[in-house]
Amino acid sequence: MRKLPPLASLRAFEAAARNLSFERAADELRVTPTAISHQVRIVETFCGQPLFRRRPRPLALTEAGARLFPVLCDGLDAFSAAMASVQRQEPERPLRVTTPNAFASHWLVPRLPGWQAGHPNLPLEVIGTDAVLDLRASQADVAIRYARSSPAPGTAPEMFRDSYAPVCSPALLNAGGGVRCAADLLRYPLIHFDWMRPDPDVPTWRKWLARARETEPDLPSAAARWNLSFREELHAIDAVIAGQGIAICSDIVVGWALRNGALVPAHDLALPGYGYYLVSLREHTRQPDIAAFRRWVLAVP
Repeated sequence: MRKLPPLASLRAFEAAARNLSFERAADELRVTPTAISHQVRIVETFCGQPLFRRRPRPLALTEAGARLFPVLCDGLDAFSAAMASVQRQEPERPLRVTTPNAFASHWLVPRLPGWQAGHPNLPLEVIGTDAVLDLRASQADVAIRYARSSPAPGTAPEMFRDSYAPVCSPALLNAGGGVRCAADLLRYPLIHFDWMRPDPDVPTWRKWLARARETEPDLPSAAARWNLSFREELHAIDAVIAGQGIAICSDIVVGWALRNGALVPAHDLALPGYGYYLVSLREHTRQPDIAAFRRWVLAVP
């Protein structure tokens, strides 16, 4: 069994010997100079001889202290390196990212292989929800918020902004004979979803048809043969991809489906949407990881 003085006293001696000052050692270890002196006395009592010459000033090591200091310093360095090595082997806690449901499903999830390839040691936990989680209550580490303007001015710059236009599956478009004007859309089922927000300017079919009448005054006001409505935007997008109708969708959210051909534009008239903002707490301990996630989000196509 090893006979050693307490670790706190060895740390106090090492700091005092390295700084040749009880005051600077106290500042480093965030204790008082009296506490440093007390801990050094414990080591000196254990060794049976003084380790510092306290008079005359400045503070200096005795011969015994000079022999002990480099050995103890190397030992503490080795101990610190071993602890750091063990810590690196522990699995990294996932970075918890909360985003709106539709954005998580149709934008973020398809791109996650790219994140994993570039950041193999930084896993993500994706929390898809349309509820606003409380970052200060540690419900998530970082949030992608969807809003007209920044939810945290000065600390959450806009990453990108979307627009809304009619989209549908290519099979549905071909089966219906195609769309040459806005009136042709009314030959297809129109798919709606609830916005669940008190904003009179949300991009809905009603808003889109009103805008289309500015250039097509004869556009009928009658509804399509039948309509399909969903509470969740995510379900509406799934229905559109399945060929069940045409919906007004975000070009950001369904961009992946448009690029891979699962969806096609049904008309080029678009309504303005909202901005996507990456929000985190300034004091969060994982700011480097959050910054890496922000850079990746802005860089991926």
